[in-house]
Amino acid sequence: MSYKFSFEKLNVWVDSKELIKIIYNITKSFPDEEKFGLTNQLRRASISVASNLAEGTSRNTNKDMAHFTTLSFSSLMEVLNQIIIAYELDLLKEEDYNEIRKEIEKISNKLNALKKAQLNS
Repeated sequence: MSYKFSFEKLNVWVDSKELIKIIYNITKSFPDEEKFGLTNQLRRASISVASNLAEGTSRNTNKDMAHFTTLSFSSLMEVLNQIIIAYELDLLKEEDYNEIRKEIEKISNKLNALKKAQLNS
């Protein structure tokens, strides 16, 4: 691979891609009746985390970039809410639930640091 766009250089974007893969793999085992429910919602929200980061890097001002970082964080919290619900509905094993929560915590810390940097530069 030769040229990398700026979002591809963000560690938090790389981490969010890993979260997407985890979500896709885990939701494969969700019941068919959840295909258009939690499965779809979790997948869309996880993709939104990475997509907002990518879109934010195309903005001209740090304030605009920080806005899209905030949107990424909001989508991440949506994923957290949905995995809590999935776990309480016994759709997620405890080990998978804990793995996702750990990833979410790591990504949320990086998003907060990125937003702070964007607003302070």
